[in-house]
Amino acid sequence: MAHQFKYIIVGGGLAGASAIEGIRERDPSGSIALFGRESRLPYDRPPLSKGLWSGKATLDGLPVHDEGFYKGHGVHLFLSCEIASIDPAQQLITDKGGNHHAYQKLLLATGGTPRTLSFGGEIPRYFRTVDDYLALRDAAERAEDVVMIGGGFIGAELTAALTMAGKRVTLVFPEHQLLQKLLPEDLAGYVADEYRSRGVTLMADDLPVQLERRDGRAVVSTRGGAKIAADIAVAAIGLNIHAEMAVRAGLKVENGIVVDERLRTSDPNIFAAGDIANFPSRLLGKNMRIEHWDNARAQGKRAGENMAGAEKAFTYLPYMYSDIFDLGFEAVGEIDSRLQTYEDWKEEFREGVIYYLADDLVRGVLLWNVWEKVDAARRLIGRKKVAGSFAELSGVL
Repeated sequence: MAHQFKYIIVGGGLAGASAIEGIRERDPSGSIALFGRESRLPYDRPPLSKGLWSGKATLDGLPVHDEGFYKGHGVHLFLSCEIASIDPAQQLITDKGGNHHAYQKLLLATGGTPRTLSFGGEIPRYFRTVDDYLALRDAAERAEDVVMIGGGFIGAELTAALTMAGKRVTLVFPEHQLLQKLLPEDLAGYVADEYRSRGVTLMADDLPVQLERRDGRAVVSTRGGAKIAADIAVAAIGLNIHAEMAVRAGLKVENGIVVDERLRTSDPNIFAAGDIANFPSRLLGKNMRIEHWDNARAQGKRAGENMAGAEKAFTYLPYMYSDIFDLGFEAVGEIDSRLQTYEDWKEEFREGVIYYLADDLVRGVLLWNVWEKVDAARRLIGRKKVAGSFAELSGVL
């Protein structure tokens, strides 16, 4: 016999936790169940590669809500519980233990798992969860050198964190520059020089092809013929989203689970939010999928509101942020180095604003060591005004 719930949330991360807030703002008593693969209460992930290493964050501060929040809001928590399938026709989900759970409204906020390297042999460490952080932190205390694979957000942040913890890090990535997909070429070059100045060895335009364990050391062989020995090898090469259940359930999936402005999937009783949701951005006029904290928080809450009958469009444009050494940025919109860019520096490469343009329209804004200007950046993108000249953008924020 199936357990009966008015609302079921599949996913024990920030989006799922935020959905509870949205539901309870409109429905104070409808039964809620939250299913999470991990054994922990839903928590924030950004400190795992940022503040926990610098001491600006603590493990105790990671949970989105304490246990009392879930008890006080009548939420049934099913932690360490993985959902195996969805039956939209019967409005049922089934967990890996074979137990059935019925819903009236369902939210999929399942996030993903780290992409893995395709070659065999020794398995490197991957990084996504609190347990991954604890294991890497413990191993790093006994290590002197690390090989980091991947030049995106997590690879860049972990490299900085480990370097500041006194480790020698070699960073291997296939792009020509670190953070190349985001940053204009000259700024990416400056960031690379900052890493080198702090002792990081950068191996650009290269890929690992083998990882072996020799005499207690990890040895990474690369396509370019290099062999790098270190105490630890870590791979941070992106996220594989958990959309398989949605595919099997017949939901529309295309670069994530496709949702409308109200975050409904192709089944009106099923919603999706966070990393897995491919949603229409009214401000940018295109569909997007965003793997960042602010998106999970805002989208999860709006999905919860709409599950409880709000019928509100998700029109918010989420921002992202990163901290690397003494550099940091916030960004909103399309941050894509393939777009035309205009850089407005107060101090070159240290403090300024980068505008990303297409067809003379501002599509994204990156605030480099500039703070509390995200809302102004959103307003600029929302103007949909053609920039007559780059000079018009100078000092606009």
